[in-house]
Amino acid sequence: MKLLILNGPNLNLLGLREPEIYGNRTYSDLCKLIEAHAAAIGVEAEVRQSNHEGVLVDWIQEARGKFDGIVLNPAAYTHTSIALLDAVLAAGVPTVELHVSDPDTREPFRRISYVRPACIACVKGRGLEGYLDAMDLLKLKMEN
Repeated sequence: MKLLILNGPNLNLLGLREPEIYGNRTYSDLCKLIEAHAAAIGVEAEVRQSNHEGVLVDWIQEARGKFDGIVLNPAAYTHTSIALLDAVLAAGVPTVELHVSDPDTREPFRRISYVRPACIACVKGRGLEGYLDAMDLLKLKMEN
């Protein structure tokens, strides 16, 4: 089983950007955490990050037929991107929406997710460990 882990804008700044919200661990720490968990649960995981919406759309489209599931942290694009919604719908790859923080406890505009209707689940507010939960959800879905 192959999982694609996609991270949107500013996630490359984990550990630097608003540590009171996102914690002190870095993007490198996140990648290592994902790689270790993938090995532990017996899946392949490819981790990518882009600050550009079109690049994320391209990667989602390219996942069709290559990956069994996507963990998508659209970051700020959660609240603005119909293009990401359409890409997830078109790709037809089971996708879990992921957020390090809980957008429902933050500013009102963050409570809107354009991507969520195309996803099989949403994991939010669990810090970096939320990625592991999302990976587990996808593995369970593939096994059933």
